[in-house]
Amino acid sequence: MESQVIVVGGGLSGLSAAKWLKESGVNVILLEARDRVGGRTLTKFDLKVDYVDMGGAYVGPSQNRLLRMAKEFGVENYKINEKEDLVYYSHGKRTPFKPSSFPTLRNPFVSMDINNIFYLTDKMGEEIPAEAPWNAPHADEWDTITYKDWLQKTCWTKGALDFFNNIMNAFITSEHYEASLLGFLWYIKQCGGSKRILSTTNGGQERKFKGGSQQISKKMAEKLGDAVIKQSPVVGIDQSSKDVVIVKTLNGKEYKAKYVILALPPVLQMKIHYTPELPPLRNQLIQRAPMGSVMKVVVYYSKPFWRSKGYCGSFLIEGGPDFPVNFTLDDTKPDDTFPAIIGFICSDKLRRLCQLSAEERKNMVAKSFAEVTGLQEFLKPIHYEEHNWMEEQYSGGCYTAMYPPGFFTRYGRVIREPIDRMYFAGTETAIEWSGYMEGAIEAGERSAREILYAMGKITRDKIFQKEPESTDVLPKPFEVSFTEKYTPTVPTFLKLMTITAIGLGALTFLKCPKSVKSDMLSCFKLR
Repeated sequence: MESQVIVVGGGLSGLSAAKWLKESGVNVILLEARDRVGGRTLTKFDLKVDYVDMGGAYVGPSQNRLLRMAKEFGVENYKINEKEDLVYYSHGKRTPFKPSSFPTLRNPFVSMDINNIFYLTDKMGEEIPAEAPWNAPHADEWDTITYKDWLQKTCWTKGALDFFNNIMNAFITSEHYEASLLGFLWYIKQCGGSKRILSTTNGGQERKFKGGSQQISKKMAEKLGDAVIKQSPVVGIDQSSKDVVIVKTLNGKEYKAKYVILALPPVLQMKIHYTPELPPLRNQLIQRAPMGSVMKVVVYYSKPFWRSKGYCGSFLIEGGPDFPVNFTLDDTKPDDTFPAIIGFICSDKLRRLCQLSAEERKNMVAKSFAEVTGLQEFLKPIHYEEHNWMEEQYSGGCYTAMYPPGFFTRYGRVIREPIDRMYFAGTETAIEWSGYMEGAIEAGERSAREILYAMGKITRDKIFQKEPESTDVLPKPFEVSFTEKYTPTVPTFLKLMTITAIGLGALTFLKCPKSVKSDMLSCFKLR
């Protein structure tokens, strides 16, 4: 079978590429390894849950491509509940706080530390180009140390260290000892900064889709019709001919085209045999971007009792092995049916808990929720769902690839670079909201326009396009509070205290009677 373009991968990115090409008058086919489309989005349906997103689910302000795509297909969204208090739980201490604020911690030095690290994260991110982090002025310095190395040099308190390791787990489903500082700073920057990516209200987790997120992929696939071929894992790409690219699948079929788009995570591209062999940097790149480790767990109850107790369902949790979940959100349906809390088990915690049974994990999760909130009702769930993305052969993990030290400065330059007639999509290649559904769409549509440019259908300046802002979900600016703006760093505070103490001591000495001053000076002489 011959077409103009073959897209490999039927997730949001590959489908978006195929859709853009078809609408531009290009004959395209899409090969998907699984028996379903959607990639890292997966919506389960049954009577006990109605529907539940076990993969990518959230959309928020500034994710304009995803909002546009959903609107095109008539997929409605709704806000995640954050009317009541959120909870920050750290090693036995429960701190409720409002959505628009940050928890007031008992240890002021930890608060100073956290405030400073957030400030530095965004300030350092300002000098990182989203499209080329390897060109940042401090790229080599920041890319050759881990986030852990930097935190240990910069933080003054263990509380702040624990907080940011947990935050990193939640953001990129990896540990702070695994990831490059540059890679982490870039990730935060291209998602709009620390507040935009961290927040639910006005942030990346503000909304979900009625009926689940996978329906967007399904509706794209319906529009593409017979061009989507499932259960066709690609095992070979041959560009040795000047006339066609030959794509071979595991079931022995061959497809021919002028161009091919790989819309797969980098590490999954190792499953394919290439003729001729990949260039050296590309061959090494795909070996150096492992997927994150995450499991989604959803615990259902007969009613959303946490709301009547003053909690919205958003918990940020730090604790030992008895607290498997890093953070939670309310997952009750918008009509208040099927009350549930959804949680994320990430990184090392998940790697350890893989050995347990689902029942054991359910009991651990329910018990930890009861401890975090003080509400014993959490111990009696009526249903439980979980999905471990580490088990997915054709994802390898979630949410996205993790970038270890040296990745961007040594290999990053070729992450989107075409190889002859082979182009690259996937959320990992995005420059806005990479790692999210928004990034998947951005990358897919950009790769399609690269081929349109190669065909002579558009000019080069049309490849990267800024998406118009959604008129339905508008981002609001985040205000910098007085506390955030004027809270000193720990070393600055200590210096101020030292200077103040010396000043007060000198003032006290000057006010002393001459006889007392004489005695004090004599004491110093004796020493």
